[in-house]
Formats: sequence, structure tokens, C-alpha cells
Amino acid sequence: MLDLNEDHRKTLLRIARQSIAAVLEGRAREWKADEFDEILRRPAGAFVTLKTHDDDLRGCIGSIQAVHPLYQAVASSAISAAFRDPRFPPVHAGELDQLDLEISVMGPIEVVTSIEEIVVGRDGLIISQGRNAGLLLPQVATDYEWDRKTFLEQTCVKAGLPRDAWRSPHCRIEKFSAVVFGE
Repeated sequence: MLDLNEDHRKTLLRIARQSIAAVLEGRAREWKADEFDEILRRPAGAFVTLKTHDDDLRGCIGSIQAVHPLYQAVASSAISAAFRDPRFPPVHAGELDQLDLEISVMGPIEVVTSIEEIVVGRDGLIISQGRNAGLLLPQVATDYEWDRKTFLEQTCVKAGLPRDAWRSPHCRIEKFSAVVFGE
């Protein structure tokens, strides 16, 4: 797990907001590796969540694998959350100032061998079976005040599986932690 200080967090939130703003202005914002310290250049998965000031979800997309440097993962996730989340219309120019951004920097993904290992509020979940897969970030369970069983059921629903699919030996359950921060 990356150790992100307050400056790292502010920088990542700035990258996310400026990346969305650049697309709205019809230009590309190029981020250069030498603009950032070694921590922000490390490969990491990241999700960007957009919410209205009323706390309604407006978009959430990210990458679970540590493929790109963190600053790039945040920039591309922010753009995808704003313009490519199939659940919502694309963000429009006058809307950006009305949105709050939250970033979740992914920790390592671990296979769950016993559901007792899952700690609500600390762990996010990935449930997969066949071609279906669903992911819920750690803060989702606490936002909705879910217990472990409900969290498992809702992750199955997100995956397009029956609520109790997590009980099947053919279902894969994984957990991860995340560093979560927002504006």
C-alpha cells in the first residue's frame, strides 16, 4: 500500500479535476512523469468517484491492477468516471463545479478463503464467477451501513449474479484495501 501524504492527496485530486476540465474544454492535458515524485510514479490501481453535493453517485470507474503510474491511473479513471460510466450521461461543462471527487488507491488483491477474513470498512470486495464479476470499494459498505453478508450479497448483485452466489464453490471472492480520500 502506498504511503500518501497530504501533498500527494491534494496533487491527485488536482490531477483528477484538471483532467476532467481539460476534456470539457476540448483539449488533452498531458501529465509528465518528471512533474511528480517517486510515490506518484509508482504503478497503482485507482478509482475515481464523482458525487453531487447531495452525495448522489454521478460516476465511478477505475483500474484494479497496478499497471500504470498512479498519477496516470488517476487521470484516466477521472476521465472515464466523468464521461464513460454507462450508468450516467457524460458530465457537462457547467456540472463539474457541482461535483465532489473521491479517489481510492488500491492495495493488493487477496483471495478470500474464509468470509471471516472480510472486515467491513477496511476491505473492498471482488466477486467473480464465469464471465461475471463485480467490485465494490471498501467505503460502499460503510456508506450504506451493510454487514458482511449484505456486502457479499450486494457485490454479487453488482456482478450480475444471484445474491447468494458468494456461497458457491465456483465463485471467487477477493478482497483489497484502499487509501480513500476526497475533496
